[in-house]
Amino acid sequence: MKVDASIFKAYDIRGIYPLQLNEKIAYLIGRSFAQFLKPKKVIVGRDMRLSGPILKKNLIQGLVDQGVDVVDVGMVSTDAYYFVCSKFGIPGIMVTASHNPKEFNGFKMVRKMPYLLSGDEGIQDIRKLVEKGKYLKVTKKGKIEKRDYTNQFIKKVLSFIDPNEIKPLNVIADTANGMVGPFLTKLYKNLPVELKLIYGEPDGNLPNHGLDPLMPENRVKIEKLVVAEKADLGFMFDGDGDRFFVIDDRGKFVSGDFLTAILGKYLLEKHPASKIIYDIRASWAVPDLIAENGGISMFERVGHAFIKRRMADENGLFAGEITGHYYFRDFNYSDSGLIPSLLVLEMLSRKKVKMSDLLKPLEEKYFISGEINSKVADPVAKIKQLTQKYKNGQQNMLDGITVFYRDWHFNVRPSNTEALLRLNLDAKSKVLMETKRDEILALIRS
Repeated sequence: MKVDASIFKAYDIRGIYPLQLNEKIAYLIGRSFAQFLKPKKVIVGRDMRLSGPILKKNLIQGLVDQGVDVVDVGMVSTDAYYFVCSKFGIPGIMVTASHNPKEFNGFKMVRKMPYLLSGDEGIQDIRKLVEKGKYLKVTKKGKIEKRDYTNQFIKKVLSFIDPNEIKPLNVIADTANGMVGPFLTKLYKNLPVELKLIYGEPDGNLPNHGLDPLMPENRVKIEKLVVAEKADLGFMFDGDGDRFFVIDDRGKFVSGDFLTAILGKYLLEKHPASKIIYDIRASWAVPDLIAENGGISMFERVGHAFIKRRMADENGLFAGEITGHYYFRDFNYSDSGLIPSLLVLEMLSRKKVKMSDLLKPLEEKYFISGEINSKVADPVAKIKQLTQKYKNGQQNMLDGITVFYRDWHFNVRPSNTEALLRLNLDAKSKVLMETKRDEILALIRS
């Protein structure tokens, strides 16, 4: 079958419905997944997207027609889906396009937790099977059972903290009509937290704002509300709930670098001398704070498939990416939005501090550009130019180009999906950060 090859990406399958991804392709992906992995049973869940029910139905039909039993866990967050895959130690497919706009949908595919299918391992194999459309004959079709594991998932997530330690904090949470609202409500009933939920109802029409909290326009309401209502914290989650973001008590968005550093330090108090993984784009705040608190830090290339594998290989306690993914050894090295939200509450309760108190020392020492995207005709040529211009620095080519100097460093890497270069830069002064940021952007955009 002719299919748009661009939907088969580095970490998942993703495209516009029904233009790039439709019922027929979903059916063939189901059959191809079954033929490629040869599982006896597969977990299937979906998010709230409008195309979710029809795509899930056809995906399941493909699996069943290829002789595979299906456990349909219904409409869930991605971390709840990961929990079920881990519980049974079997493959799974989550029908989601994460934080993409509402016309998108896709599939996140688990081989066996914590290992997911990626572009290098499995996704391109599935593409070839879909294109061929030839499948082994099976003697017996699979069966479908519907199960709800919400309560078990909530119990697991709660096990990361001592609920008795939580003080009566005032939290505003924006779940953007994504998957987290119902799970958050159920979870926080166990805590003395005053939770005000906005846009909490899952709704694939996305009537209020987009699903990506990294986009400043999606944070406008909650940032204002935290200040207006004198809340202790604002929490945000992406569409499928595997990413987490904090608005501090000043109404300021907390960067993923700083939150990784703060959570890493806190978790080292519970588990001294542990290994903590961070992505190569991150501020020096992360390795510095980990080292100061007796931990071992290691950087890895960007992407959950790589971070999970590295954590498993190193038996890492915790990992963080600047894009809001937080991974936990005791959650089978997987990312969750709900777990870090609980750890932030426990940390502030135990230390009797505000979030801004923990951030101020980092803000005075580390100056980060945030991720800046530039459209370029030839990303490879631009990276070569950067390699040449900054050859007097310490270079690393693990993921795009990273160059370290004594008082600043940067990473430039190509997007996995578009002709974009993404710049992240960290410096020891605001002036230096701005100067070097503008210098590198000028070269990229020339």
